[in-house]
Amino acid sequence: MEKYYEVRIQAPQPLSVLSPEGELLPEQEIPEMSGETLQELMRRMVFTRVWDQRAISLNRQGRLGFYAPVSGQEASMVGTTMPLEKEDFVCPGYRDMPQLYWHGLPIANAFLYSRGHQEGGRIPEGVNVLMPQIIIGAQIVQAAGVAMGFKKRGKRNVVVAYTGDGGSSQGDFYEGLNTAGAFQLPVVFVVQNNHFAISTPRSLQTAAETIAQKAVAAGIPGVLVDGMDVMAVYKAATEAVDRARNGQGPTLIETVTYRFGPHSMSGDDPTKYRTKEEQGEWEEKDPLVRFRRFLGKKGLWNEEMENQVTEAAKSEVAEAIQKAESAGKMTVAGLIDSMFEKLTPELEEQKAMYSR
Repeated sequence: MEKYYEVRIQAPQPLSVLSPEGELLPEQEIPEMSGETLQELMRRMVFTRVWDQRAISLNRQGRLGFYAPVSGQEASMVGTTMPLEKEDFVCPGYRDMPQLYWHGLPIANAFLYSRGHQEGGRIPEGVNVLMPQIIIGAQIVQAAGVAMGFKKRGKRNVVVAYTGDGGSSQGDFYEGLNTAGAFQLPVVFVVQNNHFAISTPRSLQTAAETIAQKAVAAGIPGVLVDGMDVMAVYKAATEAVDRARNGQGPTLIETVTYRFGPHSMSGDDPTKYRTKEEQGEWEEKDPLVRFRRFLGKKGLWNEEMENQVTEAAKSEVAEAIQKAESAGKMTVAGLIDSMFEKLTPELEEQKAMYSR
């Protein structure tokens, strides 16, 4: 009779650098970071929080379409994009607009995408991103494909792909990881575990103690990180990006984080599946509050600096929504024109019909 062995991976504690009070944890090796880098991490998180608040307001005014709030996940988003170079590539899910922005996509494009305008999918020259993937987990396979292209061409570019805890339950997730591991591709997979796939808790999606340990089956490193600690996220992401760039293969990073708002602005009510006590516990770990305390003690951040970033974010968002709202009205003929460089006879016929 064939003998079976049970393999159990002991779940580690997430990597943390800062305590919730903003103190350095003595047992952890602190990443080497300049004052300018620390300030830039904070600037990006504050900007992202303000942008998120304004986008929610614009959605409620009917000026934006689909929008997935990000507050609470800023450390995860900012910390994983900071180590990237301009030539690297980002493959996002639909909650990952901030990562696209920090990699070069204008906010106006993000707003056009939200409004369902075809120009929202037109990526500016030199911006190495895909538009957000709506099919859950499909970006993981796409990222493996982009990374395969980089490797075949002998490039040192790195791909970073994002999904949520729900995305890790999809078949595409495993296929992408397995392909990346088998071919040792230069890609970093980031699972932002905010504990809920819409209203489904993580505990009902998988029996694995962590999502990070799913990397074992693909033969790649898996790292569990405190996603509310931007320094810990930055440390893990920097090491993973360096490994990928130096030909040492892919990494799976699980950032344990929390979204303070609803899954999306399309009718989700988180009070139906989350308690006030749970919400309060996570708000005490707010990544902006934690990092603000740390920087304040080092004299690297103050109220005046934060106000400047806040006003800059409000101004940029206001300018972006005006630009999005002034975009030309879409037409069926225009949509057909954007499909191929040379239209098929069938499309030419349809275009002529809609151009009358």
